Amino acid sequence: MKFLAKIFLVIAANAGAIWAAATYVPGFHFSGSTIELLELALILMALNLILKPIVKLLLGPIIVLTLGIGLIVVNALMLYILDIFSKSITIETIPALVYGTLIVSVINFIVHLAT
Repeated sequence: MKFLAKIFLVIAANAGAIWAAATYVPGFHFSGSTIELLELALILMALNLILKPIVKLLLGPIIVLTLGIGLIVVNALMLYILDIFSKSITIETIPALVYGTLIVSVINFIVHLAT
């Protein structure tokens, strides 16, 4: 039961983070319904569970050399892949990707600390 609650919390946090990034970051646009937002959050959670550990392993030396700042690149890559696969989210510029990544990362970090 705790596991399902954590999954739902992560999906809700991802949805809130995507919404916050689309609201506050110019160049980061979301055009869809609430259901599509939840679907994007689910896809982002799946990317973070499946693909992110592989990318972190491949970019491990860069992450260590930059004292962890390289994790922003990994998180940006996950958000960029979400942009590629989804028609309802559009990231126009690199600064929009970076700022959106920072918002999504901070919200996910807070949620993971809480759980």
